[in-house]
Amino acid sequence: MSEHQKISAVTAGDELSSVYVVSLASLQQSRNGPYWRLELKDASGSMEAKIWSPLSLSYPALAAGQMVQVEGHVSLYREQLQLTVEALRVLEEDEVAALSMEDYVLSSARPAADMLEDIERLCDTVLTHKPWKKFMRSVLSDKRIRPLLLRAPAAKSVHHAYAGGLLEHMLSVAELCMLMVDHYPGLDRQILLAAALLHDIGKIDEMEGLLVTEYTDEGRLLGHIVQGIVMLEPYLRKAGLAPELVMHFKHLIASHHGEMEFGAAREPVTPEAFILHYADNIDAKLAQCRGVLPPPGEGDEGMVWSPYQALLGRSVCRPVRTPETQAETKAARQEKKESRQEERQCSLL
Repeated sequence: MSEHQKISAVTAGDELSSVYVVSLASLQQSRNGPYWRLELKDASGSMEAKIWSPLSLSYPALAAGQMVQVEGHVSLYREQLQLTVEALRVLEEDEVAALSMEDYVLSSARPAADMLEDIERLCDTVLTHKPWKKFMRSVLSDKRIRPLLLRAPAAKSVHHAYAGGLLEHMLSVAELCMLMVDHYPGLDRQILLAAALLHDIGKIDEMEGLLVTEYTDEGRLLGHIVQGIVMLEPYLRKAGLAPELVMHFKHLIASHHGEMEFGAAREPVTPEAFILHYADNIDAKLAQCRGVLPPPGEGDEGMVWSPYQALLGRSVCRPVRTPETQAETKAARQEKKESRQEERQCSLL
C-alpha cells in the first residue's frame, strides 16, 4: 500500500494514491450509466469521490465503513475538491489491522483515559452523599459502559463528533455546571454533577461504529434521552437514593435539550435543570464554532468567517481580538484554571 496522504493536504490537480475510509457510498444514475458517489475520509477531513461508468460496473457493492485503496485525479467541482477514481480496491481485514488507526479516526486532543480519571476525581471531591457516590461509581466502573465511554463520540456530526468526544463533552459540561453552582449558591451541587456527567450517557447505545458512526435501530426509535434514563434505572434503584432525588435526576436528563422542539422530553422546571441545559448548549455551540473556524494565530490579520452553518442558521465569525498588554501563555492559563479548581475544592472541605 502507498504512503497515506492526508485529505487536508490534498489540492486540485493532485494525482492521488492512498487509503481512506468510505463514509458514504451511493450508487446513482447518469446519462452515461450508473456511477458511485463516495465520501472518503481520514482523521484530517473528508472529500467527495466519483467512480464513473463503465468503471463503476466493476464494483457491485460498496458500503460505508469499508477501507479502500484509491487512485485518481483531484479537481475542483463547485469550489469543492472531488476525486475522479481511476482504480479502487477494498482492503482485507489483515490489511486494515496493520494500519495506524490514528490516521483515519479523529480523536479528542486529550487521552480518553485521562479525562475519565478527571471525572472520577471530580466525583470523589464533590459527591459527599454516599448514595450519589455509589451510583456514579457503579455506572463508571460498569464492564460494558466503561470501554464504550472511552471511545464514544458525543454526536454523529454536530459537535464533539470524534472518538473520546463524549467524555470531553461530559467533563466540560460538568465543569461549567460547577462554576455556575459556585456563582449561584444554594443549588444542589451533587445532583447537578451526576446529571451533567451522565446527561448524554444514552449516546453509547444511540450510535455505533468507530470508522463510521451510525445510529442504531434503538437510537432511531427511542433516542439517547430515553435510552439514558432506561439505562440508568437499575443503578439508581440500587444506590439507595431518596425517591425525590431520583425523580429530580431523571428530570434533569429528560429536560437537558431545553425545549421539546429540540428533543427535550420535558422543559426545565428547576434551577438545576436550567443550568444543565444552558451548560450543555453553550458547550455544544462553542464546539461547533471550533470545528468551522481556524484556531487563533491563523488569519489574525482580520475577521474570519465560516461558511453558512445550517444547524446554527448563520455563518460564524472569529473577530479581531483585543491586544493583550502582557502575553498570557497556555501554561499560565492552565495554572490559573488549576488554581480556581483548588479554591473550589477547598471551599467544599
